[in-house]
Amino acid sequence: MLGLNRTYRPGLIARLFNAGSWKLTLSRKTSGVIRLEDNGDVELPCLGVVAISSAKGLLWHTLEIRSHSRVDRLSGLSGDASAKLATDLKWFINDHLCELIVSDGDRLREIDDRLHAIVGAKAQYLAHADLSRAIASVPGRAAAALSHPMLDPDLTASTLKAALPVSFDLLTDPSIRDRYNREFLRSELVVFRAFFDDLDGRSLSDQQREACIRLEDNNLLVASAGSGKSATMVGKVAYVLEKKLYRPEEIVVLAFNKSAADELNVRIARQMNVDEDAVGCRVTTFHALGRGIIQEVEGRPPQLANWVEHPAGEAKAIEEIIQDLAKDDSEFQRLWIELLILHPKADIPWEVFDSDTEYERYVSERRSKGRASIRALGDIYVKSLQEQSIANWLWLNSVEFEYEKQVAVHDVDDDGDEAGTEDEGDDGETEQMRHVHPDFYYPATKTVHEHFAINADGTSPFANYLMHAESKRRGYREAEMDFFETTSAQATDGTLLTVLKSELERREIPLVQRSPDEIQKAVNPRVVKHYHQLIGTCIKHIRSSQLTLDMLFERAKALHDKERARIFARVIWLITEAYSKKLADAGRIDFDSMIGDATRLVETRRYVSPYSLILVDEFQDISEPRANLIKALRQQNPFAKVFAVGDDWQSIYRFAGSDISIFSRFQENFGTSWQGRLEQTYRCNQLIADVAAKFVQRNPAQLKKSVRSTRPAISKSIRVVPVKPVRGKVDYGPACRQVLERLDGFLGGIAGQWRTDAKPKLKALVLWRYNYLDPFEGRIPKFEHLEVEAFSFHRAKGLEADYTILIDVSEGDYGVPSRIEDDELLHLVIPEPETFPYAEERRLFYVALTRASRGVFLLTNADQQSRYIDELADIAGNEIRFEGIDGQALPPCPKCSAGYMVVRRSKKRASFMGCSRYPECKHTSSLPRTG
Repeated sequence: MLGLNRTYRPGLIARLFNAGSWKLTLSRKTSGVIRLEDNGDVELPCLGVVAISSAKGLLWHTLEIRSHSRVDRLSGLSGDASAKLATDLKWFINDHLCELIVSDGDRLREIDDRLHAIVGAKAQYLAHADLSRAIASVPGRAAAALSHPMLDPDLTASTLKAALPVSFDLLTDPSIRDRYNREFLRSELVVFRAFFDDLDGRSLSDQQREACIRLEDNNLLVASAGSGKSATMVGKVAYVLEKKLYRPEEIVVLAFNKSAADELNVRIARQMNVDEDAVGCRVTTFHALGRGIIQEVEGRPPQLANWVEHPAGEAKAIEEIIQDLAKDDSEFQRLWIELLILHPKADIPWEVFDSDTEYERYVSERRSKGRASIRALGDIYVKSLQEQSIANWLWLNSVEFEYEKQVAVHDVDDDGDEAGTEDEGDDGETEQMRHVHPDFYYPATKTVHEHFAINADGTSPFANYLMHAESKRRGYREAEMDFFETTSAQATDGTLLTVLKSELERREIPLVQRSPDEIQKAVNPRVVKHYHQLIGTCIKHIRSSQLTLDMLFERAKALHDKERARIFARVIWLITEAYSKKLADAGRIDFDSMIGDATRLVETRRYVSPYSLILVDEFQDISEPRANLIKALRQQNPFAKVFAVGDDWQSIYRFAGSDISIFSRFQENFGTSWQGRLEQTYRCNQLIADVAAKFVQRNPAQLKKSVRSTRPAISKSIRVVPVKPVRGKVDYGPACRQVLERLDGFLGGIAGQWRTDAKPKLKALVLWRYNYLDPFEGRIPKFEHLEVEAFSFHRAKGLEADYTILIDVSEGDYGVPSRIEDDELLHLVIPEPETFPYAEERRLFYVALTRASRGVFLLTNADQQSRYIDELADIAGNEIRFEGIDGQALPPCPKCSAGYMVVRRSKKRASFMGCSRYPECKHTSSLPRTG
């Protein structure tokens, strides 16, 4: 029970950042009313509050109070403060509800009769909303309180529970309602057995049937790949209409794209045996629903920007904005060039990685035979990302330099460079000379520049490094050479390039920025494309979450590469401002604006929702604006229900604004819920299903499922095909064609086992991570027994085939996993970034892996096999097969199982067998005897 008076405000630090100036008061003197001061005073009646929830933002938590006609968002709270305020509000509201119930006892018997009638009939599943709907049909304050969505049995006084009739146990004791629903479910499965035996052209699984019958206030069905999500959606609609629980016009089915919505509409119409335009339910996309809401309220459809409906329209609009800003805004031009040239990727410190191997994987954009491993502009190879930034800055400013030039110095205890030589001095004495290779040498002034891996506290991550650094300094002093140094600490605090510029200007080395044409030709197009995609994602989050530049700058301080994050924060803010202005000047909106505008119309009740049942397909792809629209629709009608279906293992659209935390924290976002599972797959054979499930669940944040297949396991149905690079590059086209030709020939030999009149060919999907890898260059070959289709991993989602061939499952920035996709800059705008490495890349590979029913071929660079293949081999053991392009089995490494044995030669030219994953696996054996 609360005290007489409590006041709540944003935290002090939040107020300093202008994160909110609201004040909320709960007072026993004004029981039943919440006082809120936020740009004016308002009194929120407790009976009008329908939901309270808390969400974590970039810096602070925000408490959301939803009432019948408004939504108030109170930001600037710590997690503890937000949780406490939510708890206190719920106590305050429930205290008032209890007072109303006690004060109107004459109506309790009438309510008791209504509850008895519902339970006695045993005609339907009972959610809290069903009981509330029955109670609300009785007039009076007690009924209004008992049917209130915020009434919580755990917060009601024990004296009140004792005074209520027995039937009210359904409201105050969840176990009683649970027992009723379990009994109802058992009975309903028998009654509707024939109905579910032939629904949507199939017999539904037990889990699908339960999902169709269960209907709590909030429902999340967690599915597996190929488990019949769409069939369950169709079954749900068919069941509730058959039971006459809802009228068709009270049901809305939401999909994420038009083709998915059209397919669901066709299947629902077929099940109901009506024409597609006579379904009665609204089966649509979020965007179409938003457009319809705006049109109904304003009398005309919203004016969409002319670029939004074109597949590449948004990307083109962003590109034009960047070009205009680069031409007209000198600050933007400078920052944009710095991003592309000096910060193509984040500089993540070595100590963050679990091993040297992981760090090498991160920094190695391409492998080279020499000691240097990272390519800088001017075709220079350096050893670290910080040195790459230095080299690129020198190139950008036309500074002549030599990397690791051999320099002779006196008595330097070098770190492993070339051995010393003896020179004879003027006095005839012998003098020890050594040769070192300073990082940068400027011939114009004969200046030596060392970039030392030394942190702000004077430490280094490398053994004996400080001793070697000091010996170099001493050697340069004794040789009286012009010398300066930079450090990793300067890279971390963002002063590295400022110090470098100052040192060069002090030596009067001219700095002349290269021409725009030179810069444009030098920039890697993939880096530009990556930034464009990143910008598209960030714009969505900034606009939908109403982020400020100060918020972005504050978040940038928490990232590893703070300087890059600071620059990008300013760049994305300028682009977002220009994007919003472009829309405003044209009097147009984009898709996200359309959903946001529609949500506000629902929240303010300018639009009155007819929907009592809201079904959402592919819920793992939900974004914050879409989630807010669902909440608004649901909470305008206190008895409305949400039924969401999705697979968190297939959440792969973060770049388009999706937020997996809305799925994984469904109950926190929507309220008390039932969560079911679809764990039977109709697609993959059991081996692929098992291996893929164990692979994706290595991320502990993924929801746990145990996948069962209707298809038995096929031994060796996951096959790895290493392809040897030529001059450092792999041409996957010939290899892919050869695998397809071999598969086509094999299927011809067993055609009697699979060919039917309805299925004259089997289907093969050829999939790749990036479109430039298309092995057919748009010209798909024809085969006698195979129908081949080709797509990117993303576009393959929802598709299925008998066989799949995955191209370039290799290490690298543009490999699998793609290291550029998991850019830490996303953490500037996504409230709770995923902590598991390459979490979305893992899910994307799972999607590609689970398209096939019969078999998967993984084509990989023989010199850069993906870590994901290593994991699959670890999971599958002997059930994964390594084979050549010709199909010849490659002997697996008996030690690691993730590699295969190849012929190697020692320094003395002796032949032996060694693991293909050397040096990660150093297993060797003698050559097999012949003859």
